[in-house]
This record gives sequence, C-alpha cells and structure tokens, in this order.
Amino acid sequence: MKLTVNSEECEFAEEITVHELLEQLNLLGQFVAVERNYCIVPYKTFNSTKLYEGDVLELVTLVGGG
Repeated sequence: MKLTVNSEECEFAEEITVHELLEQLNLLGQFVAVERNYCIVPYKTFNSTKLYEGDVLELVTLVGGG
C-alpha cells in the first residue's frame, strides 16, 4: 500500500491505522497533529482510523524552544 507522508511516498505491506503508522515512524509518545487528505484526524480516533492506498498525510510535531 502506498501513502504520501509529508510529501514523500512510503510503502507499507498492508493497511494500517494512524496509530500503527506513528508507531512505525517512531513518533509514538510525541504530540503529533495528523492531517489525512486535508482533514484533521482527531487524536481519539488514531487507533480506529484506517489508512488506504493513495492517502495523503501531513504529520506535524511540536518543537519546544524560545
């Protein structure tokens, strides 16, 4: 399955959820905003939101500083 993540094409062996994607990208435990096909994915639905062939995702993490 091919997804576009932050403008880069990525390939995955099977359908995955947003949570599983973040796990594979080592982003669990960080605050991450996820946009899927130009719509924000609510945090509470990360485990149940399935990703499909051709989905376009933008992942944004917070960076602290001053």
